[in-house]
Amino acid sequence: MRILPLLLAGLFVSGLTGWAQLSVEVILDQEQYLRDESLMVKVRITNRSGQTLRLGEDNEWLALAVETLEQNSPGSVTRLAELPVRGVFTLESAKVATRQVDLTPSFDISEPGRYQVNATVRIKAWNEEVSSKPRPFEVVRGTKIWEQEFGVPTKAGPPESRKYILQQANYHKQLKLYLRLTDGQENNVFRVFSMGPLVSFSQTEVQIDKAGYLHVLFQAGARNFIFAVVSPGGDQVVRQTYDYATTRPTLRANDEGRIYVTGGSRRVTATDIPSPIVLAPPLLGTGTNSTNQSLTNLVSTPPPPPPTPEPNPDQRPTK
Repeated sequence: MRILPLLLAGLFVSGLTGWAQLSVEVILDQEQYLRDESLMVKVRITNRSGQTLRLGEDNEWLALAVETLEQNSPGSVTRLAELPVRGVFTLESAKVATRQVDLTPSFDISEPGRYQVNATVRIKAWNEEVSSKPRPFEVVRGTKIWEQEFGVPTKAGPPESRKYILQQANYHKQLKLYLRLTDGQENNVFRVFSMGPLVSFSQTEVQIDKAGYLHVLFQAGARNFIFAVVSPGGDQVVRQTYDYATTRPTLRANDEGRIYVTGGSRRVTATDIPSPIVLAPPLLGTGTNSTNQSLTNLVSTPPPPPPTPEPNPDQRPTK
């Protein structure tokens, strides 16, 4: 009478061992995304099979499924395009590989609401599939706080109409500032990304220079501000941090139309764009000018035109 339960238990353990040979996990950098924001999914694959696996030979080896969790419309969301997951690689036993995929171009997740995503890895050599647990996320609709249409020159004919839009949205009770770049009618979205945390009572300063670059200065904390420059193509080419010193940092433009930050105190951080390479203090020199010059020379890649904003000629260097 006890043989059957023991046999079933043995089969159950055997099944668990087979699944444990390969594990698949979906990783999201955040739990909430703005509508049309790039939604990067990381699929982590752990191989404990004792064999080296060859993966990525076609677009069928990795599948992602997205479902809506809203009660009024449960089920799978519309697939817009094939996932670009082809790319051959080998995964040795006791090793981990991660493949990153952007969900936004391939799935219709433009409607605000709750969703979940899971991944399935197909192993042709074993004729088996291994799936991950579903990972939930939320898409929210931000509040528009500023917008401006501008023109982008073309090779022939009239300039192309585009629009910068600044939006704010709450993320875990933390207000964040987002940039949305669209065409003039907001039918086509070129780029959406977070610019950083935003203090609710602050007044964001915005200017567009003659080359169509967007300059934004906003308060990210009690005494710190972020200055960012975005190209007409939606690339963030400058990002700097300023602290409130004797005066508050503000945006200014000179007679030539170049926009820069005056006031406050510039603080070099790891999130700067372009990224500075920080050397040990003995290699930087002792004076303020030598330090600033060293950091300037150590910028990894200069931003495209327009050049980085020039400092206020009336402002003394900060020691």
